Amino acid sequence: MLALVTGASSGIGAQYAIELARRGHDLILVSNQGKELDEVVRRIMAQYPVQAEALCMDLARGEAADELYEHCREAGKQVDILVNDAGIFFFDSLMHTEMGRIEAMIQLHVVTLCKLCRLFGEGMKRRKSGYILNMSSISAWMTFPGFSVYESSKAMIRTFSVSLSYELELFNVGVTVVCPGAVDTALYNLDEKTRRLLVALGISIPPEKLAKKAIAKMFKKRRQYIPGLLNRLFLPLCRLLPDFLILLIMKKIDCFKK
Repeated sequence: MLALVTGASSGIGAQYAIELARRGHDLILVSNQGKELDEVVRRIMAQYPVQAEALCMDLARGEAADELYEHCREAGKQVDILVNDAGIFFFDSLMHTEMGRIEAMIQLHVVTLCKLCRLFGEGMKRRKSGYILNMSSISAWMTFPGFSVYESSKAMIRTFSVSLSYELELFNVGVTVVCPGAVDTALYNLDEKTRRLLVALGISIPPEKLAKKAIAKMFKKRRQYIPGLLNRLFLPLCRLLPDFLILLIMKKIDCFKK
């Protein structure tokens, strides 16, 4: 089976690609970081007997999903596994965030993801075979200032994916949404010492561990996967966070004082 992985140049996306290659699947890897993506492809093909294609593309554009689908169609490549991992993260007050960053996040997390599911999912439905994995976040259940665009887009991914899983289940197509908490990647711009500490405390999960478990859940057609016991225990607390505590925390954060 051929797998298409977005955001595959580093972090979780690269680990998804490696895990799928380990399982013997050929790959189309997409990212806007061409040099890093080429290196992931080189590493995979040196280690595993699979074919891997690097496709440098900015998916935070309105036409990106259509271009990616047409690229695969014209090349005669049938995508059996779609992994939507590409993402953007920033923490700031909405009033201090440039419009371009807001538009890019919504385009990438919501519009492009939905269109890729629609375009590639149609073929899977027709063949009555296929797998889709979408990356959400534990923040999908949170309401916290500074994450307003991010958490809202991740909430949409979660509910969209669960609904889509029911739509496609009748056609033997699995849709899995993965909702991790902190993952040990460069996305959060933390220093190495802090990253090691968070992993040691079990607060953050290594991306390779997450990828192996998430891919296994995908092939079992699990609708939703929340990795880590701490995250599952923390989840109910997200819904119970009182307003006074949120406001108290806000007063300590610089971006809300400007």
